[in-house]
Amino acid sequence: MLALKAENISKQYRLGQVGTGTLSHDLNRLWAQIRGKEDPYLKIGEANDRATKGKSDYVWSLRDINFEIEQGDAVGIIGRNGAGKSTLLKLLSKVTKPTTGKIYTNGRIASLLEVGTGFHPEMTGRENIYLNGAILGMTRKEITRKFDEIVDFSGVERYIDTPVKRYSSGMYVRLAFAVAAHLESEILIVDEVLAVGDAEFQKKCLGKMGDVSKGEGRTVLFVSHNMASIGKLCSSGIFFSQGKMIAQGDISKIINLYSEDLVTSEEVTPNDSQTIFLKKLKAYSVSNPNTNIISGEDAILELTINSTKNQDNVIIGIGINDTYNNRLITPFSKHQGVSFQIKPGENIIKCTIEKFPLKAGDYIVEVFVGTNLERFDYYDKGLKLRIIDSYKNEALDYSQGYFLINQKWDYYD
Repeated sequence: MLALKAENISKQYRLGQVGTGTLSHDLNRLWAQIRGKEDPYLKIGEANDRATKGKSDYVWSLRDINFEIEQGDAVGIIGRNGAGKSTLLKLLSKVTKPTTGKIYTNGRIASLLEVGTGFHPEMTGRENIYLNGAILGMTRKEITRKFDEIVDFSGVERYIDTPVKRYSSGMYVRLAFAVAAHLESEILIVDEVLAVGDAEFQKKCLGKMGDVSKGEGRTVLFVSHNMASIGKLCSSGIFFSQGKMIAQGDISKIINLYSEDLVTSEEVTPNDSQTIFLKKLKAYSVSNPNTNIISGEDAILELTINSTKNQDNVIIGIGINDTYNNRLITPFSKHQGVSFQIKPGENIIKCTIEKFPLKAGDYIVEVFVGTNLERFDYYDKGLKLRIIDSYKNEALDYSQGYFLINQKWDYYD
């Protein structure tokens, strides 16, 4: 049985406007509708690419989305920032309406999109539990039956009769998730708001969502950038990129597509509008500059930084993630007490890492350029770092999390 169906849905926004835009635009739309013509503003607009300035005031956050979700499925919604994931959840939750297309739902929907979604700040935690249940169409008796379970799961019993405006963000999201997960909705929609909670609570939430889907047969839609959580919870996924649905299917296939989308190349698209920015990143083995990094051997990460001015006290940070976007190591000049004087033109900065500790495979690199007080550039567009087989078999197992690395920073003009 179908739980959700999206049929040719699109969502258009006009930049700088609330709603559809000016009165004249709304009248033009109405006049076209009366004459049986197509909405004239559907013919214009650009994809939601945050990396470019664009030429139109109209942006398509989503365009021509079609999918079906079966009852009891746990579905991961995956994509980069700005891909349209949160917009989709708002449409499914009826927070906003699609510009075109229709959404069919079978059952009540409980949504957790932002911290405090659906809560009245002046009301107590107790009152908000009953309010949310009433919104879902539950009787007071049904809510009372679940009340103790909700409070116990949230861990905010001491503050249950305190107005929620006095809650911390962590308390807010604990109670909000407990309400959404325990009240008897057929469809549970959860955005990345769980990132506010601590690791223990996130694990608890994932376990509960698994119970909701597998044990109770309810449908779960989950947005996260944590691919490990998505892979553990979800059996299927939908991959979005720049407002378009690229694929739907088995979760491992969707995660691989997302990883490939993150991994591009070692060449950087410079941000010429900035005074200091990353232009290029090269990675190679100390033993052979023409070779990719060899796992277990000394390696160099070489950055070309362009500048239009002199700048003192510049620090560089390099974040190296796996293809699930989990941070593994972060060589950072600040941690070594090293900063650089950047001159106009090209500046070469090298970070030497002893016995490079990651095993063979592809990795994603992010680069920070700034000072302790200012950020000049933060490049996170998916630079690829390829590590080849170890000759010395000294690669470390990073499954247990972070570890220290020996690093040295040098400047060349």
